[in-house]
Amino acid sequence: MPHTMRPSTAAAAATSSPSAGVAGTVVTLNGTGFTGATAVAFGGTPSASFTVVSATQITAEAPAGTGTVQITVTTPNGTSNGVGFTYTIATPAISSIAPNQGSIEGGNTVTLTGTGFTGATSVRFGAVAAAFTTVSATQATAVAPAAPAGTVDVTITTPGGTSAGIPYTYRAVPVLGSVAPAQGPVAGGNSIALSGTGFTGTTSVRFGVNAASSFTVVSATQLTAVVPTGGPGPVPVTVTTPGGTSAQAVFYYYLGTPVLSSVTPGAGQVGGGNSVTLTGANLLQATSVRFGPTAATSFTIPSATEIKAVVPPGAVGTVPVTVTTPGGTSNSVSYVYLSAPVIVGLTPNQGPVAGGITVTVTGVGLTYATGVLFGSVPAAFTVVSDTQLTVTAPPGAAGTVTVRVLTPGWTSIGVPYTRVGPPSI
Repeated sequence: MPHTMRPSTAAAAATSSPSAGVAGTVVTLNGTGFTGATAVAFGGTPSASFTVVSATQITAEAPAGTGTVQITVTTPNGTSNGVGFTYTIATPAISSIAPNQGSIEGGNTVTLTGTGFTGATSVRFGAVAAAFTTVSATQATAVAPAAPAGTVDVTITTPGGTSAGIPYTYRAVPVLGSVAPAQGPVAGGNSIALSGTGFTGTTSVRFGVNAASSFTVVSATQLTAVVPTGGPGPVPVTVTTPGGTSAQAVFYYYLGTPVLSSVTPGAGQVGGGNSVTLTGANLLQATSVRFGPTAATSFTIPSATEIKAVVPPGAVGTVPVTVTTPGGTSNSVSYVYLSAPVIVGLTPNQGPVAGGITVTVTGVGLTYATGVLFGSVPAAFTVVSDTQLTVTAPPGAAGTVTVRVLTPGWTSIGVPYTRVGPPSI
C-alpha cells in the first residue's frame, strides 16, 4: 500500500499583545506551527529573548526599534507572516539628582539618573530652563540656574513626555555674624560657638586655611566648632554650605601663651595688700593672676608686657606666680611671703660717734632686707645670710639709738646701739 507524504506547515502568526510598546516590552504572539521556532524578529531585528510556550503561543522581548514593524516567527519549516507592532517612546523618569541642593547663585553641575532620557529636549528647575547634556538613556547632567532660596521640582522632557519632578533645594549663602569666644591658644583644641544664618547643611568651617578639627550644626543659626592649631594672630573664620561660603570678615585671634620674666618686688608680708609689677610677654586679655593657688586681690594690664597686681594674703614661704589668658597659662616666677624680721643682737653694740665701724646684725628673716636704720639714719649694709647682716655704722651724736631692719612690708623691733664720744680731759 503506497505511503502518502503530508507536507510540513510553516508557522503562522495571527495576533500580538500588546501591539505597541517600547524596547524591552514582552509581546505574546498567538498563531500556529510555533513548535521548534528558531527566531522571532521585529522588523528584521531579532529578539534577544523569546520563549515557545506552545505550538500556538510564543512570548518575545521587543528589541530596540522605531515606528511600526512586522513581527515574524521562523521555524525549520519557514518564516511566518508578519503582525504589526508599533514602537512608542517611554515617558522619562528621574530617580535621583546629585547633589540635590545648591546655591541660589546657581552654576553648579548636577547629575540626573533615571530612564528614558534619549532625545531629551529640556531640563527645568521649576519653570526655569537649564543648560544640559544627555549622557545616555539613563543619565543627564545639568547646570543649575540661579533661583531664590527654596525647593523646586526638576523635570526632564523628551519626545515621550515630561517626567515627574524631583526636588532640588536652593540655599542662601551662609552669613556668619560672630564667634565666641573670639580668641584662644595657638594650640587650638578649644570649642567656640558661631552665630549667623543659613548654616543648614554646613560642609566645612575654616579658620584661615585650616579646617576646624570638628564641628556640629546646632541649628540654622548656630554652629559649634573645635579650633584647629594656628596663629599667632587673627584669621578669618568662614562657613561653607551647599549655598556657598560666607563672605563677611569675622576674625578669630590666636594668642601666644603668656610668658613671665619677673615680679617686682619679689617678696612681701604674709598679709599681702602690697602692689607688685609682673613683666613678660603676651599678657593682654589676662583673665587671672595667681600667687600659688590664690587669685590676686586685683590686677590691671597696662600693656602686653606688664601687669600690676595686688598681692593676696599668704603663708610664709615661696609661691609660684602665674598669669592665665585665653592663650593659656604662663610659666611661673617666684614670690616670697615674709614674716617680720627679728634682730637678736649687734656685735659690737657700741662704737664711736664718728661711725665707720662694721657691726654684725644677727637674727632671722634678714634675706630680703631693704634697709637698716640707726635711729632714723639709714646705714650701708650687706646681706650675708637669712640670719646675718653686716652694717657700716653711720656717725651720730653720743648716746643710744635704736637699730631696726626693714624688709618689704615689715620693720623689725629695734635693739640699742650706743655711740660713745671720745675721752676728754
